[in-house]
Amino acid sequence: MTAQQPIAVLGGGSFGTAIANLLAENGQAVRQWMRDPEQAEAIRQNRENPRYLKGIKVHPAVEPVTDLAATLEASHLLFVALPSSALRSVLSPVADRLSGKYLVSTTKGIEAQSFLLMSQILEEIAPEASIGVISGPNLAREIAEHALTATVVASENADLCSRVQQVLHGRTFRVYASQDRFGVELGGALKNVYAIIAGMAVALGMGENTKSMLITRALAEMTRFAVKLGANPMTFLGLAGVGDLIVTCSSPKSRNYQVGFALGEGLSLEQAVNRLGEVAEGVNTIKVLRAKAEELRVYMPLVAGLHAILFEGRTLAQVIEALMRAEPKTDVDFISISDF
Repeated sequence: MTAQQPIAVLGGGSFGTAIANLLAENGQAVRQWMRDPEQAEAIRQNRENPRYLKGIKVHPAVEPVTDLAATLEASHLLFVALPSSALRSVLSPVADRLSGKYLVSTTKGIEAQSFLLMSQILEEIAPEASIGVISGPNLAREIAEHALTATVVASENADLCSRVQQVLHGRTFRVYASQDRFGVELGGALKNVYAIIAGMAVALGMGENTKSMLITRALAEMTRFAVKLGANPMTFLGLAGVGDLIVTCSSPKSRNYQVGFALGEGLSLEQAVNRLGEVAEGVNTIKVLRAKAEELRVYMPLVAGLHAILFEGRTLAQVIEALMRAEPKTDVDFISISDF
């Protein structure tokens, strides 16, 4: 692998564009692949991605491209920033070109039918590739505007982690490493659900105590569920757990928060998603998460409650009332009373 070899970013959305800019600012040649030739041409002509990151200049070293096979052929390190619903269909036809590559998923979602995380889908498609994930409190616009930001790259492959740190780490973007790929990625996928609840709570004028309670109990649910599936509970005390949960549940820039806020204002789910104009992964995640929690018998009252709001006609007030009536439990699941 030479220094001149371009790095590929697959996806023309807000996060893909923000990552492409970061890489270019760090001196890397970047090819950003997107399906829409008109979007690629608009970025080439105007150096801006107006649909997803209006007002942000796209760095001259970012080359918008539409030939996927050629992009994969030219690059060893690829950041996969495709929507969860499109990842498999886009990459399966070019699976033979992914062998031996470093594939880093940036998508925080779960496949509906299989309950596979994005990195697990990448493993299925490209078993000979090295897989990693990036997750953390990483709002795309803030990254693009050079707000101080930190993220976590997680992989069993230490060289992949080191390479990602080398190309992404910069003046305003700090990259930490982890070996708990599953926990890091699961945290990123699960928190989207709770951001919808948080947005609703704000729109309905609920107090700061209420929002804090929702976020804290959300962290307890996420951790309980992830540990059941084999993740390390300590991962959820880091950037990919509590860090990502806080920003997603408290920022109007969060897509899932925006959907929740619209629901709290009285819009239907369809209207809320249409107003957003982008994918809010939490909407896709809630159905499969509720079903999986029931299958595994994991206590997740907020997940059950949001499902009831979105698909069963319940209100947030009813869900919180049920939460308050539930039998009191220990504050932190992984500390026993005998530890005190």
